[in-house]
Amino acid sequence: QVQLVESGGGLVQVGGSLRLSCVASGNFRPSNFVMSWYRQAPGKERELVARFRPPDNSANYTDSVKGRFTMSRDNAKNTVYLQMNSLKPEDTAVYYCNAVNRWLGHVYWGQGTQVTVSS
Repeated sequence: QVQLVESGGGLVQVGGSLRLSCVASGNFRPSNFVMSWYRQAPGKERELVARFRPPDNSANYTDSVKGRFTMSRDNAKNTVYLQMNSLKPEDTAVYYCNAVNRWLGHVYWGQGTQVTVSS
């Protein structure tokens, strides 16, 4: 089993920044998992925001956040981050950390952290 705990959400004004963190624990080895950030706004489906793509762990981003969001990781701390700059009201959502075991296909989700961007 793998546990994911997100933090760092909050209320920010348009143009502001936040950094989300996701700490993984349990039966977690960074090289075995594809890590992603998703978000879900009220009344909308959950969407992929950013993902580390194996084998080189380069990050892919959804078009709406390119140039504003940066995903990074610290394998020693079993932590992935999402730096969010130039935030817009449409970035308001619950942000979820996701881990997928590359070999077994098991999927894990964090509990989510709320990001609210006020105009």
